[in-house]
Amino acid sequence: MLPTVSLIIPCYNEEKRIRSLLDALLAQTYPLEQMDVTIADGLSQDRTREVIADFQREHPQLAIRVIDNNAKTIPAAVNRAIEASVGEFIVRLDAHSAPYPDYVEKSVEALLADRAENVGGVWEIQPGADGWVAAAIAIAAAHPLGVGDALYRHAREAAYVDTVPFGAFRRSLVEKIGGFDESLLTNEDYEFNTRIHQSGGRVWLNPQIRSVYFARATLSALAHQYWRYGLWKWQMLRRYPATVRWRQALPPLFVLSVLANLLLGFFFPVFWGLLALELGLYFGILFFAGIKK
Repeated sequence: MLPTVSLIIPCYNEEKRIRSLLDALLAQTYPLEQMDVTIADGLSQDRTREVIADFQREHPQLAIRVIDNNAKTIPAAVNRAIEASVGEFIVRLDAHSAPYPDYVEKSVEALLADRAENVGGVWEIQPGADGWVAAAIAIAAAHPLGVGDALYRHAREAAYVDTVPFGAFRRSLVEKIGGFDESLLTNEDYEFNTRIHQSGGRVWLNPQIRSVYFARATLSALAHQYWRYGLWKWQMLRRYPATVRWRQALPPLFVLSVLANLLLGFFFPVFWGLLALELGLYFGILFFAGIKK
């Protein structure tokens, strides 16, 4: 008999997206009677809970449980949802996403084949709204210039990796290494995967495990998201300095070099030339990458 699977979803003010996610879960090829859904809601102020309740009335065949996330943070939401769920396997999802119909099935297959302790797939990034700004954000979020060597954005072949988005794992893994670190407001998944590696486990990415991820719709929302990412990534890397990757180090090093050339240029004019060369090369690469895309 196939194992039971608990789908875990942190959620806050997602009235625009939660229905499409639930529709995607209903369309899963994995048997619905072997799945349950736990949504940890951070006390949403919009119609999120009404949308969920309407879906529950329309589709009682999919077991859905909604719990309060009083801490209103993602790691707390994931932990509370895991505690409230009952499945042997855990599949962590996001309210900004919509998994392909075989997402759960392929995740379970990989776990049953002992590919790794945590398995995940790739994102197909789509705009979070209509308009050229949202479209540009989605393109940048999927391009190697925007994300570096993060394979979950563009991998074509399966591989062992440092991290995967969301992930699927056995409940026994949480019992072994602990849940998600609630002192980190973001990057909790990266920290979780770091502990998997430290415990001797592996993290596996399979591009056949796919989900649509809706990027932020506005520049202000994107800036807020990446400000949080950067702030808490620094906290995580201070704890695990050996996990730093070039894609994480390159942006701050670039900013520091720009500032250094700018300041030194007041004393040594040659640095103005270096600054112009550096910025010209940077914007030139962006321009040609944008034209090609």
